[in-house]
Amino acid sequence: MEKKLLQKAIHFLEGFSSEKRIDLLNKNIENRTRYITLVLEDIFQAQNASAVIRSCDCFGVQDLHVIENYNEYHINPDVVMGATKWMDLYRYNKEKRNTLSTISKLKEQGYRIVATSPHANDILLPDFDLKKGKAAFFFGTELTGLSDEVMNNADEFVKIPMYGFTESFNISVSAAIVLNHLATELRRSAIDWQLSENEKLKLKLDWLVRSVRSGDELLEKFIANNQ
Repeated sequence: MEKKLLQKAIHFLEGFSSEKRIDLLNKNIENRTRYITLVLEDIFQAQNASAVIRSCDCFGVQDLHVIENYNEYHINPDVVMGATKWMDLYRYNKEKRNTLSTISKLKEQGYRIVATSPHANDILLPDFDLKKGKAAFFFGTELTGLSDEVMNNADEFVKIPMYGFTESFNISVSAAIVLNHLATELRRSAIDWQLSENEKLKLKLDWLVRSVRSGDELLEKFIANNQ
């Protein structure tokens, strides 16, 4: 959809939304980012995966990627609290080696592959350099961690500082800690981390469609009348 038509469609759908909702969409879209993204590999507990979605939304991360080699991804609505309405969720479950195809796709999009796992070459989270470019952070299961495919193809390895006896955090806690740190550092930096103007327009239209009653039908009628 061309920019002018996008703007007209947004204006049209705003007519079915409250001023308060429009103000909230405008505020939140300025805090959305695709500079960082998260990838969950074979997470089998719906509660943990849903908590990660909620954390992504809270910290302004627009995209979440889910790899389903062995474990099917399920959402717990009591945990996710409607966050899926505002996010873009990408699921990889069509191939035998979904992890490799996910890595390839993200690298094509300019992302560094970052494994959140202890490694001989790992660095602590506070030392991670966001200025080097976009980054996709991979999280594995609590029992087995990340697969060899991720570990062998990762560009960097990051671990969260720990000072107790327990070896690891719960995955949803780990993701929240990483997101909190990265979101804070991005906003302190001079990095161009926000969405482009065209991305903002497309996302705002998506949000309006998802939040307005019969939004899909209204948009279809609008497009039909403006071709």
